[in-house]
Amino acid sequence: MTINVTVWGENVHEQTNEVVARIYPEGMHHCIAEGLNEAEGIHANAVTLQDPEQGLSEETLENTDVLLWWGHAAHGDVLEETVDRVQARVLQGMGLIVLHSGHYAKIFKRLMGTTCSLKWREAGERERLWVVNPGHPIVQGLGDYIELPHTEMYGEPFAVPNPDEVIFISAFEGGEVFRSGLTYKRGNGKIFYFRPGHETYPIYYNEQVKTVLKNAVKWARPEGSRWIDSCPNVPADQAPNPVEVKGEGLHKPGEEGFK
Repeated sequence: MTINVTVWGENVHEQTNEVVARIYPEGMHHCIAEGLNEAEGIHANAVTLQDPEQGLSEETLENTDVLLWWGHAAHGDVLEETVDRVQARVLQGMGLIVLHSGHYAKIFKRLMGTTCSLKWREAGERERLWVVNPGHPIVQGLGDYIELPHTEMYGEPFAVPNPDEVIFISAFEGGEVFRSGLTYKRGNGKIFYFRPGHETYPIYYNEQVKTVLKNAVKWARPEGSRWIDSCPNVPADQAPNPVEVKGEGLHKPGEEGFK
C-alpha cells in the first residue's frame, strides 16, 4: 500500500538568501520530496506556507499518512488554526517528522508541551550522528554513524520531554553533543524529530540522510484504525453493565462532550 506523504516547507530562505537558493533552487521541500519518491511505496508531495490555507487544508491532511515539517524564519506566521488541524490529525494517527529548526515550530512545541530550546552555533563544523539504537527501523541500512562534513551545531540541553526512544546522538567538532533523533507517541500518531538540515548546507542530498527519512516515513505511517478524539456521554442504560441512576447529575442524558 502506498504511503502518502506531504512535505511542508516555509519556503522563505529559498526566496531571500542567495546561498540557499543556489543549493536548493526548487526549495528544500522539493528536494526532500524527490528523495522520498525514490523509495518504492512512497508518494510525496511538497507544499509551502505560501500555498492556500498555508498548504495544510483539511483535504490535504485527510489524504496525508505522514507529514514532514521544515521551518525556521517564519514560525510565527503559521496560524493557530493550521496548528489545530495538524494536531488533530496527529492525534488521529498521522505520522509527523520534524526536521532541524522545526524544533521551534508551533506544532512541535504544542505536542511536546515545552519550549524545545537548545544551544546552537553556525560554524560549518563536522558532525557525526552516532546510531545508538541499531535495531530500530529508522536506522536500517546505515553503518555506525552518519558524518556530515559541514553543518550547524545544536547542543544540549534540549528542552523537550524525555523521548520514547533515542535513535541518534550527535558529536560535533567543537565538543558539544545532542540527541539528534528522538521518537514520541501522541494520541495515535508517531513523531520523529531529526536534527540535520541546516539550509546553507546540502544535507538533504546526502544519501544516508535520505535513507533515514525514507525509513522514518515507513516507521511513522498510521497503524490500525483512526482514533477520533471525542467525549461522548454514555447513558446509564447503555453501559456494558446497565446501572441505576442515583442522585441528581450535572449533565443531561445523552449530552455530548464538553470543554
